[in-house]
Formats: sequence, C-alpha cells, structure tokens
Amino acid sequence: MDTARLDQDLQTLAARKDEWARLGLPEKLLLLRTVRERTGAVAARWVAAAVKAKGIPSASPWEGEEWTSGPYALLYYVGALEHTLERIARGEDPVPHRSALHARPDGQLVVQVFPADRYDRILLSGVRAEVWMEPGITAANLRENVAGFYRERAPAGKVALVLGAGNIASIPPLDVLHKLYAEGQVALLKMNPVNEYLGPIFEEIFAPFAERGFVRLAYGGADVGAHLATHALVDEIHITGSERTYDAIRFGAGTEGAERKRRGEPLNTRRISAELGGVGPTIVVPGPWRRSDIIFQAEHVASQKLHNGGFNCVATQVLVLPERWPQKAEFLDEIRRMFRSLPSRGAYYPGAADRQRRAVEAHASAEVLEQAASAPRTFIPNLDARDRSVPAFCEEFFGAVLAETSLPGEEPSEFLAEAIRFANETLRGTLGVNIIVHPATAAALGARLEAAIADLRYGSVSVNTWAGVTYLLPEATWGAFPGHADSDIQSGRGFVHNALLFDRPQKTVVYAPFRPFPRAWLSGDLHLGPKPPWFVTHRRAHEVGERLTRFAERPRVSRLPGLISAALRG
Repeated sequence: MDTARLDQDLQTLAARKDEWARLGLPEKLLLLRTVRERTGAVAARWVAAAVKAKGIPSASPWEGEEWTSGPYALLYYVGALEHTLERIARGEDPVPHRSALHARPDGQLVVQVFPADRYDRILLSGVRAEVWMEPGITAANLRENVAGFYRERAPAGKVALVLGAGNIASIPPLDVLHKLYAEGQVALLKMNPVNEYLGPIFEEIFAPFAERGFVRLAYGGADVGAHLATHALVDEIHITGSERTYDAIRFGAGTEGAERKRRGEPLNTRRISAELGGVGPTIVVPGPWRRSDIIFQAEHVASQKLHNGGFNCVATQVLVLPERWPQKAEFLDEIRRMFRSLPSRGAYYPGAADRQRRAVEAHASAEVLEQAASAPRTFIPNLDARDRSVPAFCEEFFGAVLAETSLPGEEPSEFLAEAIRFANETLRGTLGVNIIVHPATAAALGARLEAAIADLRYGSVSVNTWAGVTYLLPEATWGAFPGHADSDIQSGRGFVHNALLFDRPQKTVVYAPFRPFPRAWLSGDLHLGPKPPWFVTHRRAHEVGERLTRFAERPRVSRLPGLISAALRG
C-alpha cells in the first residue's frame, strides 16, 4: 500500500475543497459537460472491458447490460443534472413543472418527475415515476427543500471518500457526481478490486476535475479502504456494498466491532451515507392473467433475478405469491423453464459459488436448475412466510438464487395487505420492492393500491417494472427507506442520483405497463413500450444499449428510428 501517494492525494483534495464548494455554477457546468464528452469517447472501450472481465460472449445480447448500466446510465444522469443546474443558474425553480405536484389524502407531497421531456415519452412509453417527499414537505415549502447546497452563500468544502461498487459499472462515477454536485464535496474514489479495470477509464472521464484537484482515484484492497476511511483528512464517506462492510467501517471488524455495535459506540463517527442492498421482494397480485401474460411476466421475474448474472443489490430474491391463485403453479413452472433455458453465464463476482452452496444447504426445498455452472441457477419454493429465521428472508445471496413463498388472502386487497406486512416486517432491507398487478386488478383496487404503496417502507417501489429501472431514471432517487439507525442499518442511509436535487425525499414510485406493445393494444392499453431491453430474453439488447448510449450522448431525432426499430425487434 502506497500510503504516501494516498496521503498526498487527500492533501490535494483538502487544499481544493473550499474552491470547489464555492466555484460558480457556470464553471461547474463546463466541467460537467466534459463528463458527457469524455464518456461518449470511452464508451465502447468501457463496455468492451466489462464484457471481457465478466466473460460475456462477444455480440451477445447480454452485452446490452453493460451499455445500459454503464455509459448510458452515466450520460443519462449527466443530461438531467445539466438541466437542473441550468435552471438554478438562471434563478428558476429547480423543479420545472409545478403542475406535476399533488398531495395524497394524508397530505404527503408527490412530485411526478418522469417523463421529463418528449424523448422520455417516446423511449420509455407508458412509464411514469414519482418522488414522494418526507412528511412536512408541502407544495408551499418545496422550493426551500430542493438544492439546499446551492442556497448557501459561502459553503465550506468537504473531502468525501467514495467506496465504489464492484458489480454495476456506473455506480462509482454516479456516486462521485452526486458528491460533487448535490453536496458540493471533492471526492476520492476508491475502486473496488472486482472492477478496478475500469479505473483508467474513469480517470479519463474525470481528468478535468483531477487537473484542478477536485477528484482522485485510489486502488487496492481492504487495507487501502481502512486507511482512507480513518484518515484525518476524510470528512465524509459514501459506500455501496454490504451491511458487513458498513459495520466494519462504523464500529470496527471482528468481535470487538460487534461489541461496539451492541453498545452503540461507533469507532468512526464521520457521516456515512450508504447503499447496502438487501433481500428484494417481488409481490405478484392475483388476477385474470392470460397464457401470454404468464410467459411475459415469467421473463420479467427471471430478468429481475438474472440481470448481470444475479449480481445486483436490487435483484429480486423472494417471490411473494397468493396461496390460492389458480395460475400459481403454471407461473412457477414457466419461471423454472426460463431458468433452465437461458444460456449459462460465468459467476464473475467473488464468493458466488459459496453463497449458492450455503443457500442450497440451508433450504430443503432448493432446486438446482443448472448443472454445469460453478454457481448454478437455483430456485427455492414453498418457504414458510411465518418463519422469520428462514435464511432467504434475512440474508442477501447476491447471485442467481430465487426463493418463493405464498401468503393467504381470498381477494387481491387481502393478499396485498398480507404481502406488505411480510415485506415490511420479515424481509431484511428496504432498498427496492416490485409489485406485478394486472390492469383490471389495479383498477378494481383503486385507491387501495396507492395506499398499499404508501405503506411499503422501501426507497423504491416499482409497479409492473423492476427497481433496476428506478436506478436508471436520473430524476428518481436511489437509496434505502429513511430512518435506519447504525445498530440496524439494513439497506443503508441517504440517497444518490436525484438529479432534481430534492433535499428530503422518502421514496420513488415507478409505474409501467403490464403488457408490452403491440400486444397491450389488444386490451386497450395504448402505449408504445416494447419488451424492455433489460430483459435477459431481449434478442437485440446489445444494439438497443449502444444506440441508447449514443442518443444520451447527443439526443437527436435522427437517431430515434434505428433505436426504436432495434427495440421492437427484441
């Protein structure tokens, strides 16, 4: 470990932190625009490096995952953040459409944030997203609770340590941008050893920031992270990782750290924001599904689990079904078929085989659905929802392991109430929850569906889509439900992304169509959204991902026909 180099980098950042905090918006915007230009220039190399490292075959549709969750996600966010900062620079309201505000019956303020422009309405037809505010935020005081950093006259700078994630490539640069632009902090990004091959690419992207002493990158293992997390020049820490890593930073490692946690005596008292994953549920509400719905939604659930090989902090881990739904067995059989029929892919993330083995050993009903893989796809049905000690309910497997449990409820509203109680009180974590509900069932539920969404204590609630979509939407917020204490941190604390710069968001809710175009039109659901490109069954996902990236780099009407054509041929 080169401590001299690390110390020098932190000294440089500390010397420039006030300069960055007080830098005028015009200069900040100029630097942000270099991120767009440089990301576009390195995008192909970025994807090629990730595809090689993860063992994805060349020209495989799964290459699309690296386009969309890599350079596309970064470019999409940069564009949205630019628009917000431009409005602030002109003295305008950071939230552009006041008509998008409404209050729920209990007074909670809801802001519709997506679609944000005409391109969103085309590219994600039928999708809409809302950010729900914490209690006490109203339409009258919203502006005083947006972009708080930019209301300070002479803000003091801070040095942030960003401990990068190793799975999704856009997480580290997005977290750095959040620290820079939402919180006004300079940043040292410590790369995760799993994807440190992307470090040189990120160094190219952030070179203009590095030249002025606003950003630095570091490499190495846990020893480097420990040195940085306890360094006197580090003011704050942001981590994307696991509860165990958070506890080690906050309280220390081993039995001594566990004892400090029990006593509530942190070793590291810095402000730590964190996104720590968890056990993600998908709740399937009973309804009059057709055979085509069964097939499509089985692909949907399989994608929620198997996207990126299952190595997503918000991958679905527990499928929550109604006990007496007549189509339950057919739906589960279709999911099994999907798991068996998809080509194998390598388990690139360390420890996957051990986690899968422990999952099988801990659950008598486990079914291994893939024979040749080192960490084979595994399905664990028929878990007892009354037993809170079930490992699948309290331990994130972080791999291609999906569990299932069933709950009572003769009517959809009764089942939904049981499912919400189970998700809130039994499952570990509050990052994201998904609800799949037939449009006729949703219409019959009416206001009870929104009430159910309100009751869910999750940072992201996705209706007929996956929480991974929330991650991609730049205007959405990304993080755990507020309120976790250090003694029970679960999915973490704080939000990132949040391109509209809300100071006190509670959750993001995303709605999407139940059926894809053109089949949706047969049932009167008039949207143009085809099979989503993040589905693991999309045959043109690699082409769609690259075209989306180039569109986000330079939005032009001329680029839409080819993009739409590729999406429709998925």
